[in-house]
Amino acid sequence: MKIFRHAAGAALLALPTLGAHATVRLPSLVGNHMVLQRDRPVPVWGWAAPGEAVSVTFRGRTYPASAPDAQGRWQATLPATPAGGPYTLTVRGQNTLELTDVLVGDVWLASGQSNMQFKVKDPNANGYQPVQNADQEIAAANYPRLRVLTVSQALAYRPQAEVPTTGWEVCSPATVASFSAVAYFFGRDLLQQYQVPIGLVVSSWGGTPAEAWVSAEGLGAFPEFQPALAGFAQRTTSLADDQRTYETRQQELLHGRAHDRGYPPTGPSWADPATDARAWPTMPVPGIWESQPGLGTYDGIVWFRKELDLPAAAAGQPLTLSLGQIDDADSTYFNGQLVGHTAGYSVARTYQVPAALVRAGRNVLVVRVVDTGGGGGLAGGPAMQATGAAGVLPLAGPWQYQLGLAPEQVPQPPYPGGGSQAPSVLYNAMIAPLRPLALKGVIWYQGESNVGRAAQYQRLFPALITDWRRQFGQPTLPFLFVQLANYLATQPQPGPSAWAELREAQTAALALPRTGMATAIDLGVANDIHPHNKQDVGHRLALAARRVAYADPTAPPDRGPTYAGLAVTGAAARVRFAPATLGGGLVAKGGQLQGFAVAGADQQFHWATARLVGTEVVVESPQVPHPVAVRYDWADNPSGTLYNRAGLPTPPFRTDKWVK
Repeated sequence: MKIFRHAAGAALLALPTLGAHATVRLPSLVGNHMVLQRDRPVPVWGWAAPGEAVSVTFRGRTYPASAPDAQGRWQATLPATPAGGPYTLTVRGQNTLELTDVLVGDVWLASGQSNMQFKVKDPNANGYQPVQNADQEIAAANYPRLRVLTVSQALAYRPQAEVPTTGWEVCSPATVASFSAVAYFFGRDLLQQYQVPIGLVVSSWGGTPAEAWVSAEGLGAFPEFQPALAGFAQRTTSLADDQRTYETRQQELLHGRAHDRGYPPTGPSWADPATDARAWPTMPVPGIWESQPGLGTYDGIVWFRKELDLPAAAAGQPLTLSLGQIDDADSTYFNGQLVGHTAGYSVARTYQVPAALVRAGRNVLVVRVVDTGGGGGLAGGPAMQATGAAGVLPLAGPWQYQLGLAPEQVPQPPYPGGGSQAPSVLYNAMIAPLRPLALKGVIWYQGESNVGRAAQYQRLFPALITDWRRQFGQPTLPFLFVQLANYLATQPQPGPSAWAELREAQTAALALPRTGMATAIDLGVANDIHPHNKQDVGHRLALAARRVAYADPTAPPDRGPTYAGLAVTGAAARVRFAPATLGGGLVAKGGQLQGFAVAGADQQFHWATARLVGTEVVVESPQVPHPVAVRYDWADNPSGTLYNRAGLPTPPFRTDKWVK
């Protein structure tokens, strides 16, 4: 019989036991519209019955596959082929599979957490805004030789053979909105530059740490992960089943009233102004409740309460509540009446209180917050305030609170923080099934979930790169990554920064051969961890690819001025930069250098004046007559202005190794 693969993922949705009547199957990443890697041997694999003879025909030649192994897996290897297509690829065994519209070009694996997962325009994004100029980008996305395959999110205790995908999608205005934005803009740049087909395999999951993406073998040098890995090896259930059991119980407890102590079976709810809350403790707002004693791992329900004393002028007048972002969902009550409900941790809440509810004197504002994982609470963002006829009343400060579920009632996930936080589980389910896909390289955008563990990340990230190169059988596989963007509030004085330390750990990975880094320190925003300018992120990754993966002699610089050394003469500290990163010379964007700080032997940093002197920067401060160290953009959300003439920002750096 002959079977035409009209849906690339059709064969993957179930993995039945192979028996005497089994037919040839293919993984979902081998399908119609796929892109094969040019100029190198290309593995093609699948499953068949024991003893079944399988062959692959491509470009008029037939190649025998290996005999199916104990799991039924076979593999054939196509010879190195130049860019081109479309072609037909035919697999024959007891049945025949014919794949059409197959191109040969460059295949890139795109992975990481939410900033890689972030779509061009996602209608189901729970408050995430699309990329900048999204509608114009979508309308212009006519690139039929750019193809994207998105791997479905999955977890596993052990490496898996298969994982569902969307199947290969041809880039068009009808499809591009659902693509990873960073991957799309990266691939588009390469397509326009080299005029060869580009395939993008996107395997990403928001909010995930690096260790979840490394194999158990790759984590062998990290004793802190071994207890969890040893426990996984002993499990007889699947992580997916364990996670479903947990989520079912969590849904039952968190998304109804039956188990919430704030809705007692008799009497008013805790939203009622008459509720006696005199014994309720307080916590500072805004902030996440995990910072409070006893709530460090609490994913449940918390009722927040604040009394407002309003003047007579406010009575009978409407009131606007600005509550900032609430993690994850809230129900907000004013004087016992529901005035708003929102789900989505990144959405700033603004609710209107009807005039009839507003009284002179005592008013009670109650916010019931449901948190399903990670941080929880009134997290901040825009100023928290109540605005009405009597003016603006700040809402930040101490709020009373009470737990809707006792800590012992809250179901515990298979792994603390959630299954996607566990070591190796994403590698097992979302990377291992891609092997032995032939790749041009990897792009990676991750690190936010490892902020606060920079010393570990400095070892962990290179371990991930080395692990993936080994797993895909490409020891020099190009690996390009994004250095974390600026984020959170701007601090008035120089000081320690966990985000700066993580960026430094990322930079250290450039010591590995065939790596490249796209700096995003000027693309972020204070109140959103997801920069919307994904175009420049993709472009800067593509610049790195031109040097690292394509060895393009015409490629412009792919990094801004990079620190290379420090010389101190009297009160002046002269900073040198690597010549290959000068990009035609140094530039002070906006006309004035900012972002530099200096310290003396006392390790106390002060803002410094800085000026360009040829290809160096001279840094001075009257408060530091004898400087010994310089830092640049060493902050969560810095505002440095040093660029090269190619328009690329200087990666943050420090010349010291001090703890603070």
